[in-house]
Amino acid sequence: MKQTMKKIKVGIIGSGFSAMAHVEALRRVSDIEIIAISSRNKEKVEKIAAEFHIDKAYVDPHELIRDPHVEVVHNCTPNHLHYEFNRDILSAGKHLLSEKPLGINSKQTKELVELSTKSPVVSGVSFNYRHFPLVRQLKDEIHSNNHGSVYHVHGGYLQDWCLYDTDYSWRMEQEKNGPSRAMADIGSHWCDLIQYILDKKIVEVLADLKTVHSVRKKTKNQVSTFEKSDVFETEDVPIDTEDYGSVLIRFEDGGQGVFTVSQVAAGRKNHLFLEIAAEHSSFSWDQEEPNKLWIGKRNGANKELVRDPKLLTEEANHLIHFPAGHQEGWPDGLKNLMIDFYGTIKGEVKNPCFATFKDGHQIMLLVEAILRSHRNKQWVKIDEKSMDSEILLGELH
Repeated sequence: MKQTMKKIKVGIIGSGFSAMAHVEALRRVSDIEIIAISSRNKEKVEKIAAEFHIDKAYVDPHELIRDPHVEVVHNCTPNHLHYEFNRDILSAGKHLLSEKPLGINSKQTKELVELSTKSPVVSGVSFNYRHFPLVRQLKDEIHSNNHGSVYHVHGGYLQDWCLYDTDYSWRMEQEKNGPSRAMADIGSHWCDLIQYILDKKIVEVLADLKTVHSVRKKTKNQVSTFEKSDVFETEDVPIDTEDYGSVLIRFEDGGQGVFTVSQVAAGRKNHLFLEIAAEHSSFSWDQEEPNKLWIGKRNGANKELVRDPKLLTEEANHLIHFPAGHQEGWPDGLKNLMIDFYGTIKGEVKNPCFATFKDGHQIMLLVEAILRSHRNKQWVKIDEKSMDSEILLGELH
């Protein structure tokens, strides 16, 4: 008789977009059972628990953390709560997958790295764009020695959900989101992705940021990110986080690049893209068309490599779940992250690809360096020595 594998018991803290994406992805991974979810909105969390057949609905997140049956916790709360819950989850000896950022400043994220290093549990950060098949293919191509050294990179991450001055959410508030918005929320994804592909860290930045709407109209009721409101009674709220930014970057091996982020680019919903120019080839990948990798040549025909198991490397193939022609996208990348993370917990994955707390801390140092560069109008190096208390909460300009 076949032995039944013991399911890993999971708790989710949060009830917004990220939490629901995690729930959906986990339901597609074997040997996982979500047994608890927490939100301070009692009615909402009870409704979610009933809808997804989750046994326990907690209003107090600490009750979920203390639940002896919960083995793994996913922290999908607003940014200002990440540090507190991450600290408490690690202290409770539970495996932890946190939404980024780990905290709202590098002092907090450094402490979390130290805690995670001392703990025997598996801990990771949800930088999900690493886990697309053609991202892995691109990484393998760059490190294959078939295309020569990398000359430069460029790209960006563009959205339009902040286009109008009537667009508002908790992400506009430094106390809840941290001192950076566009760079921390979406620029961090681009930076993590390019560093993962190249296996090189960004070590220096020169940034130019802009707040398009210095005053926004906040509705009297709470509106979540990407949601619309039909209530027109508003109050004016001053804004001191960036809507847009461009950053020149330098890598540890001397490589160079530039990227742009914007949350006020009309028509762009989730346009993360990058190009890498190497000695013999160029490569282009776009998250909104994730099953294609463009490869450019000077003295030969350009080509478009599609997500086909027969054409990709063995490592990229591990991220494919359907035959060629069956499109996979954003939810599948998140699913791949979960497979990687839980495979590590089970001891089945020896060389995990998910972002570590150390990676999350480096991204926070990078975001702070970008803010400092903009403020001081100069190149800034990314290192522990440059941690700046003035960045913790302050004016963009």
